Amino acid sequence: MSEAWGFSRYGGPEVQELIERPDPVPGPDEVGIRVDVAGVNPLDYYLRAGLVPGLDGGRPFPLVLGVEAAGTVVTVGEHVDGFEVGDAVFGLALTGGGTYAETTVLSAANTARIPTGLPTAVAATLPVAGTTAVDALDQLDLPAGATVLVNGVGGGVGSAVARLAVRRGLRVVGTGSPAKRGVAEAIGVRFVDYTAGDVATAVHTAAPDGVDGVVDLVGGASLRTVAPLARDPHDVIAVGDPSVTELGGRVVERRLDRESLERAARLALDGSLELRITDVHPLADAPAALATVENGHTAGKVVIAVT
Repeated sequence: MSEAWGFSRYGGPEVQELIERPDPVPGPDEVGIRVDVAGVNPLDYYLRAGLVPGLDGGRPFPLVLGVEAAGTVVTVGEHVDGFEVGDAVFGLALTGGGTYAETTVLSAANTARIPTGLPTAVAATLPVAGTTAVDALDQLDLPAGATVLVNGVGGGVGSAVARLAVRRGLRVVGTGSPAKRGVAEAIGVRFVDYTAGDVATAVHTAAPDGVDGVVDLVGGASLRTVAPLARDPHDVIAVGDPSVTELGGRVVERRLDRESLERAARLALDGSLELRITDVHPLADAPAALATVENGHTAGKVVIAVT
């Protein structure tokens, strides 16, 4: 038996509970791991609210929170190649196993070994936030010297996009709340305070030669404010708002296979991809970790240190 944070019905934070469950047994094409660190993402509370039921793997309640983790392989399912018991790995629980847990199962196709020298906590941030940053900039494919606007630069994914963009030789303008200014400017971002008035005018001031592309992490009305600033609507990439297509833009195309995870790990190792971990919580405090993300009170990545 092992402990996990789950929920027996869809809803808000009030449905979360600490449960005991048998250690999950990997099915074909899965690996069982002892979780060392779990990443915390907005997707976790979307799942809890029942907004993306397709990711529950068809499992019955109670379901377990979380989709990304790093840990140690303890069991290997049928048809799995490339992993052995004892391997340090990171990846995605895409069949409903959950990761706010002492043990879980990961999809082998969406799991990779942790390379030597990469901290486990950093590896746990790569499956969702790390690969999102890489995918968004790859999809834009802007040349060095171009200007990219990161809408929502202060969060975990936004800051990762900004760091990676700077390493690629792009000029970066970023919108965020005043509390995020210091972190953004330390990366090399021309910061725009979205609470200070006319965002479009402020972006024009920060980038008088114009904006070649936009990566949006906010959505909604904010997306509609910044999307027209791109030279070409096609060069607006939204991470979470599918309505971007109505504006002529594109939703980020996600690549979550083993090769993509390995690439993100290499970029993290050489310093090109850096996710700033700002909050570390024990498993017993997982609800507070998720609340930090759900309430938008983080300037980086939140993780749960399980072991």
